[in-house]
Amino acid sequence: MTSTSAAAAARATVHGYPRQGRNRELKKAVEGYWKGRVTAGALHRTAAELRRENWRQLAEAGVHEVPTGDFSYYDHVLDTSVMVGAVPARHRAAVAADALDGYFAMARGTQEVAPLEMTKWFDTNYHYLVPELGPDAVFTTHSAKQVTELKEALALGLAARPVVLGPVTYLLLAKPAPGAAPGFAPLTLLDRLLPVYAEVLADLRAAGAAWVQLDEPALVQDRTPAELNAVARAYRELGGLTDRPKLLVASYFDRLGEALPVLAKAPVEGLALDFTRSAAANLDDLAAVGGLPGKRLVAGVVDGRNVWTNDLEKSLATLGTLLGLAGRVDVAPSCSLLHVPLDVTAERDIDPQVLRWLAFARQKAHEVVTLAKGLAHGTGAIAAELAANRAGLASRGGSALTRDPAVRARAAAVTDAATHRSQPYAERAAAQRAHLGLPLLPVTTIGSFPQTTGLRTARADLRAGRIGSAAYEELVEAEIREVVSFQEKAGLDVLVHGEAERNDMVQYFAEQLTGYLATRHGWVQSYGTRYVRPPVLAGDVFRPAPMTVRWTRYARSLTRRPVKGMLTGPVTMLAWSFVRDDQPLADTACQVALALRDEVHDLEAAGTPVIQVDEPALREALPLRAADRPAYVAWATEAFRLATSGVRPDTQIHTHMCYAEFGDVLAAIDALDADVISLEAARSHMQVAAELAAAGYPREVGPGVYDIHSPRVPAVAEVTELLRTALTAVPADRLWVNPDCGLKTRTWPEVRAALDHLVQAARILREELGHRAP
Repeated sequence: MTSTSAAAAARATVHGYPRQGRNRELKKAVEGYWKGRVTAGALHRTAAELRRENWRQLAEAGVHEVPTGDFSYYDHVLDTSVMVGAVPARHRAAVAADALDGYFAMARGTQEVAPLEMTKWFDTNYHYLVPELGPDAVFTTHSAKQVTELKEALALGLAARPVVLGPVTYLLLAKPAPGAAPGFAPLTLLDRLLPVYAEVLADLRAAGAAWVQLDEPALVQDRTPAELNAVARAYRELGGLTDRPKLLVASYFDRLGEALPVLAKAPVEGLALDFTRSAAANLDDLAAVGGLPGKRLVAGVVDGRNVWTNDLEKSLATLGTLLGLAGRVDVAPSCSLLHVPLDVTAERDIDPQVLRWLAFARQKAHEVVTLAKGLAHGTGAIAAELAANRAGLASRGGSALTRDPAVRARAAAVTDAATHRSQPYAERAAAQRAHLGLPLLPVTTIGSFPQTTGLRTARADLRAGRIGSAAYEELVEAEIREVVSFQEKAGLDVLVHGEAERNDMVQYFAEQLTGYLATRHGWVQSYGTRYVRPPVLAGDVFRPAPMTVRWTRYARSLTRRPVKGMLTGPVTMLAWSFVRDDQPLADTACQVALALRDEVHDLEAAGTPVIQVDEPALREALPLRAADRPAYVAWATEAFRLATSGVRPDTQIHTHMCYAEFGDVLAAIDALDADVISLEAARSHMQVAAELAAAGYPREVGPGVYDIHSPRVPAVAEVTELLRTALTAVPADRLWVNPDCGLKTRTWPEVRAALDHLVQAARILREELGHRAP
């Protein structure tokens, strides 16, 4: 096919779409089902209607080929485990008794069984359920979900492409099941898994699929020769099947790199590549392998991870180059649109001038269609769209919102001394122990307590003007009194104020900092039914006034025990926002760190002895390629130290991280120079404690012993055993007792019982260690 005919054949498609619905109907239906207020049938009907609405939106926008199978009640990796029959032994009875309840038991656990481990999906804030696979794993085919959803789309008269997580990435994301021999690698199960994928492909072809997309994002990471050989073997076998649809192997989030020549040679009909994060590298690599003659290339030229409007002319230039490198070029976002909100037109509180700069999922679908039209019919066919796009880009580039000379001057003046504590850790630790007077194995929480319906209603009433700020603050104070009183009676050692005033750990601060924009309806799935509204970081950042001091000071007035001040760290403020793309991330991180430094100083001046600056996104934001990591770690850890290093030696700095592979960032954790770190550990069976010990981590550690993302309450014996495991790696005088994460998503009955068990477990171990609380 010539470049001209390839251009004329260009079509628009997407890899996936937000699942929740305009008003988070899926969240409400699923949570209603859990509470017994929604039947299984009603839940399935809601899900089917949401899928139809998604496809309708895409078709009306002009998308030529819609995705199916990307919809999920909880997580698409969990869906893949169900598809291939990879159900852990402890969940099989629940799945056999009721497939839907068993599915949710794998996701959330029950009082009897623990859920699957949960961690971050590559470098996003989306969480997936980690498959558990052992050497005795038996895979079986269960393709009903994939087939049913394809048939639904075809029945609407749509061209549809099922999207399935690829076999290599699925195995690379898996962990060895409990009891597997040390060193067991799930990828060794590939030959056992491929026949199931062959059956799924045959089932989808029989249901009418012309194409199936197999997602292999793990291939954009550094891969070993053995792993690349597994890729070649997998796609040689799947591509060699006769009873199958055409295969599109999709990668995203970075350059495909050394896996590109392997897939270019494979007997598959198409590849999808990301041309937003790694356009130049993927272009060069494509040219180096001689392109994809006779094959379909789905070019991800619209950023599926961020919310800024696309530079249409720049994307058209990239697409024009690609026409000579493939038999057919189609236009798509860089990845699934799962990672952005649904529709920017729902926002009523953002300046219309600024709205021109933004594109959510629906707008990105239109951008893809516009680009496909321009590629197929020439720029004259999209002249009006190009003119509007140029004007919007110019508006943003020239806006005073994006630049504050005072902020930039302060950031430029930062010295190395400002990023280091005044004394080494050993001296600080002695001063802090004298100052705080804590018992061995001090018990604390990560920060938030349950956000009751009354609190959420009051916050909505305040926004709507139905109550005044004085009445709202009285309600928040009453909640703080309840939280502090409970912690004292329960026997916790370092208290928190409970964060009753906060809507979200990033949004709350973003709403009080210049440079940030908050959305009203910009919901994005984080995990399961947990949705967040990432703020938009549009300009230079400054803190006009204290943000947390008032509430922390009030909590301190209610107790004689230490109370932690609670802040969100600079890396997480970036990673959980839609960050500006017009300057280096390091520059933005420095601005945020300086704003937080001011808050830390004010908290300390108000008498706060412990200040926690959470960085759960430190591992999440780690670049996928090893070569890119040192530069990131340098600016990320420097930003944290800049925010926290101006305090006295006896002020104890904590940080918190959760749901990540911490082994990859142990050096970075050390470089933060925090006095105490708390980390997720319950689902991973205290793995992080051993990793920290092996790395020689010298400071205090609180490996979580209560999995707050599950409704189950751990027994005293279970918590005690987890702590005993931790004590084999962390000395007792450096070990803290705490949950995995904040408690805002749990109910008060669960929290009361669980924290009571944590306190009991700590007391049991203190007795065993011969130490009694003061």
